[in-house]
Order: sequence, then structure tokens, then C-alpha cells
Amino acid sequence: MSDEHNVNGGSSKKEQLEKFTSDDRGKKMTTNQGLKVSEDEFSLKAGERGPTLMEDFHFREKMTHFDHERIPERIVHARGFAAHGEFQVYESMKEYTKAGFLQDPSKKTPVFVRFSTVAGNRGSGELARDARGFSTKFYTEEGNYDLVGNNIPVFFIQDAIKFPDLVHALKPEPHNEMPQAASAHDTFWDFIANNQESAHMVMWAMSDRAIPRSFRMMEGFGVHTFRFVNEEGKSHFIKFHWKPVLGTHSVVWDEAQKINGKDPDFHRRDLWDSIENGDYPEYELGVQIIAEEDEFAFDFDILDPTKLWPEEDVPVKIIGKMTLNRNVDNVFAETEQVAFHPGHVVPGINFSNDPLLQGRLFSYTDTQLIRLGGPNFHELPINRPVCPFHNNQRDGYGRQTINRGQVSYHKNSLAENTPETSTEKEGGYTHYHEKIDAHKVRARSESFKDHFSQATLFWNSMSDAEKEHLINAFSFELGKVESASVQNQVVEMFANVSHELATGFAEAIGITPPAEQENKVTKASPALSQENTTKTPVTRKVAVLLGKDFQDKEVNTVLETLKEAGVQPEILSDKLGKVKGVEGTELEVDHTFLTADSVLFDAVYAVGGSEEDKAFYKKSALFVHEAFSHFKPIGATEEGIKLLQVDEMKNSKGVVYGGEAKKFAREFIEAIAAHRHWDRNVV
Repeated sequence: MSDEHNVNGGSSKKEQLEKFTSDDRGKKMTTNQGLKVSEDEFSLKAGERGPTLMEDFHFREKMTHFDHERIPERIVHARGFAAHGEFQVYESMKEYTKAGFLQDPSKKTPVFVRFSTVAGNRGSGELARDARGFSTKFYTEEGNYDLVGNNIPVFFIQDAIKFPDLVHALKPEPHNEMPQAASAHDTFWDFIANNQESAHMVMWAMSDRAIPRSFRMMEGFGVHTFRFVNEEGKSHFIKFHWKPVLGTHSVVWDEAQKINGKDPDFHRRDLWDSIENGDYPEYELGVQIIAEEDEFAFDFDILDPTKLWPEEDVPVKIIGKMTLNRNVDNVFAETEQVAFHPGHVVPGINFSNDPLLQGRLFSYTDTQLIRLGGPNFHELPINRPVCPFHNNQRDGYGRQTINRGQVSYHKNSLAENTPETSTEKEGGYTHYHEKIDAHKVRARSESFKDHFSQATLFWNSMSDAEKEHLINAFSFELGKVESASVQNQVVEMFANVSHELATGFAEAIGITPPAEQENKVTKASPALSQENTTKTPVTRKVAVLLGKDFQDKEVNTVLETLKEAGVQPEILSDKLGKVKGVEGTELEVDHTFLTADSVLFDAVYAVGGSEEDKAFYKKSALFVHEAFSHFKPIGATEEGIKLLQVDEMKNSKGVVYGGEAKKFAREFIEAIAAHRHWDRNVV
């Protein structure tokens, strides 16, 4: 086939090249000093699986420039919201770690948690298809410990030197600054197709995990492999998990897009309101533990950040609970000024040689220096440790401590050599004594080169509905890509993951489906499917569509039963004020059809009223129809039942109607607990 024409109707290769012309086309890569670069894929390490070296001036120049590219907001994770809380361990973890906050089950450790999207700016909508940040600052008596993670357990890249490239590709395209907070564009998918280590993360990003129902129903992961080290110096490799007590749940894509229009603050409002109402979000902390001698006992490299540890192979040990019980007093002073860093650790928690983690240990401090105006960001109230801190660091932008005395160096005699260092027994932090005997190389271990097996594992683990959502997500994203070449490359790439998946979205975007190839990965991990999560009606919001002259006794019984089950009903009518029942009961209206929408609720209870009000029933019918199309539970009694005539709702899953009030309420609560009814026939 000639380069001048594409059989799938795309532009010619020549036209595409002209479109993406840049001043750097055809040039050799150099540093900012003009030095030619020989390698831009791998940071400089002590051996292929060793730690990243400070000597790597190319990595530091590239990362420093990236860290300082946004003023004043965060480069990534700009759109965030946060809350205060406390953490309590269930049992002493002394066997594995000497970390003080993981020893005493009676002790509560203050925490501050920031949730965020990754790609969008501070003004972007919260329901973008995106990974979510899930970062926790523990204010321990041994110093601050930051668990800086995401709601997805893996990442796009294996080496931190590629992080600027990833974000440059993901962010709005620089020539027109579009699209905002979205990955559905050429440069992102061009990066994916040409950096195939991203295959596993892309599966998560295209799944329902990327459009969570709320921060309260979202898992968190530490992503990287860390170490627990106990008093005897014995090390175990670990991964961190946050498990939401309410289960892990999502919205559908059409719903997500509408929520961004109806209420772009949907996630932060949900978190704020839940805490104000006393429905405190809870998450259990779990750890996966691998003995050091078992480092090479698996069919994947445990240091590879694009790989997870299947829970069926390495069980998650639940060790404690975090409760968020206080909203911030000031978003800027707390949520915006909080500074997380994976290098903020306490004794008993150490690092692995994961090359992405190694780079983050440099990048985060560098980022805070520009974002928060200098080296004293630790003195901002939200960042201050609860324990005292003493050192010889002085001055700089934003300094708040007024240091007295003439000595600010170590060692000294004028101040009797204080502040002095601590021994390990006194709580002094020591790095794990790992033997390193290696050459300095820019390389990556051969064990990192399997890019597709866990992506296939993820696909195999999905329910039928989740697989359908994945195909639709790829179809939407690639449907927004203008380059036929990039579309073809992505189809070919994901044929390595699943022929069914690649064929599904290839046909949707008008690309020739790939040839079927043998895939030897048949393993599945049930823990990866949201179908297997906790399901509860607690804190679910139900829109109650109420008209004049409703049946008082029945409605009051249903509402009381819902509230007893932890469900939160909110009254909708065609105007604010009070709506009156046939026996004189008056209920306060929370929303009108103008101020609320079905996408902002988990379920709908249609009641109506005996008075014929065509406008009310027309609005109610649209409200119910949309909720039904998003697979939500629908309940109806009395006049509300006539709203179920369309779409054959009466014969569909998750639709409950009529009958004795308490029995109806119990059945409706059961339908609400299921979250969504994916086997429903939706026209």
C-alpha cells in the first residue's frame, strides 16, 4: 500500500507528518547544554535492577524542567479535594515492621487524605476518564509518613525518566490546548502505541475504575513495591492497598459526561456532604507481603510498576482502618498547600529498586520547591509534623521558624554538637542494607519486557458488562483520534491483549480487525472485577419524585424504611417549598427538576400524585427513563407506576413497583444495594 493513501479513509502519511511538524523533526536529541543524548528510555542505575544514581545529570535535567512547567498549580493532580481523619491499626505489625504507628491497636494516628484527578487543570470536571490520586499523610510521632498512591495499582511506565514524556503526551495538545482533562486525542494514543509497557495501565484507564462513583467508593494503591523492615533488620517486600468499606463502584460513561455538566464538583460535594452528615468514609489498609527470599518466585518481576501482584497469589492482609471525619477549614491552606512525597518515611518502611519509585524520590521535592515557593514548605501548617523537628537548615523563602544562636552546622563544639544524630535504637532512620555489586548502566532488566500478560489477565477477570464497557471506552477514545496510523497501531498493540477487545473497537472506528493470534494467558483474578466488591445500600442517594396529593401513609412508611437501611432519600418536585399529601402530610422539597438530575442520584423512587399535572409527569418520565438507561434501581408506587410503561421497565431487572409498603421498601433496598443492573435490556 502506498504511503500516499490509507485504505481506511485517513489522511496520507505525508499529510500527517506535515500536521505534526515541529522544529525538532529530524534532529538529534541533546541536553539543554547541547550534549548529544545516547539513551532516553532508561535512567542510570547500579545494575539493571539496581537503584537510580544521583550521577544521572540527564535524568535530573529532564525531570527538573518537567517539575517546574506549571505555575502555580500542580503539574498533575491539580484538581483535588481533601479531608482529615484518623488511622488505627488492628493488630501489632511488629513481626514485619518497626514503624511505630503500626504497633499499638489502641492508638489513633491523625491523617490528611487528598483525592484528585491526574490530567486536568484545577478548573476541570471531576468525572473525567482518568486515574485518581489517593494520597495519605500520616502525622506519626516519628515524623510524617506519606503514602502517595492512585486508585489504580499499576502505572503507564517502568522508569521515571519517561514520566515527562507521558504527561506531555497526555496533557492538552500544545498547539491548540485541547482537549482538557481527556486522553481521547492523538498524542496520548501515539505515546501508548509507541511505548507498549503502558498496555496494562491502559486497560485499567479504559475500565470502569477510571470513572468512580465517589471517592468513598474507590480503592487506593501504593503502586510501588516498598519494604517493611523489623527490629531485627529482616525485610519483606510489600504493596499497600486501601479497601473502601462501601465497596468499589463506578458510573457509566454517558452518566460521567452528563455529571461533568450538571455538577463538575460532584466528587468533592459527595465527600464534603458525607462528612458533614456524619457518614464518615472508611477504608481498610491492607498489605501484600512477599518474603525477600521469594523475590524471584513469580512469573513477573515484583519491582515492575506496570505489574500487580494477583491477590489470589499474594493475599491482601488487612491491618487497620482509616476514617475521614473532618472537612478542611480552608481549601487553599490545606488541600492546595499540602506537599506529599514518597520519600517522607518513618523507621520500618523502606524502598525497593523500582525505577519509577527511585525517580519519584527526586522529583517530588523538586516539584514542591517551585510550587510552594522554596525549601520551607514543611513549615506550612498542613505539612508540619506533630513531633518536633531540629536541624541546621536555615533561611530561604517562606521561613517561619526564628532560629536563635550562632551555630547552624554539624559537627560543632559551640553548641555541644547539637542537634545530634540518633542511633538506630534511638529511632534514627537507616536505609535497608542491600548489597549492590553492579556496573553503572542505562538499561532495564529483561524481566520487565513482558507488557501484555497482565493486561490479558485484567481482561480475563472482567464480567461481561465490564468487557463491554472496555470496548466502548476504547471505541470512544480512538474515535476521537484523527490519525489513522495511530488508530491502526493501537489496534495492533491490543490484539496482543485480546482479539475480542481489539476487534470490538477496531470495527467501531472503521479499522480492519486484526488477525486472530494465540494467547496463552488464561488466568483470571476475581479480585479485579468490581462485580465482586462489597454491595450495600448505605449512603446511597435516592431521588423521590413527589407530586401533590401523594399517598401519605405509604410514602412515609417507605421513606422511614429507606432511612433505617442507611439510604438517603431526597424529595424532588416541580417547585421548592412543601408538597402536601392527601391526608395533610407536608414534606420539604429538596430539589426541583431544574436543580437536580437523575445522574446525581443512585436510584429513583417515583411516587407522583393523584392530581393530573402533565408537566410534572413529563419531567418525571424523562428523569426515570434516563436513570433506567444508566442501569439504576427504579422503584414506583401508586401513580408513579404509570411512568414504567415505556421501555418495558416493568419486566426489567432492578425495577420494583407496587405492593405493601414495607415489602416494597425492602425489595427496593435490595435493588439499591446491587448498585447497577447490567443484565437489563436497555433500548
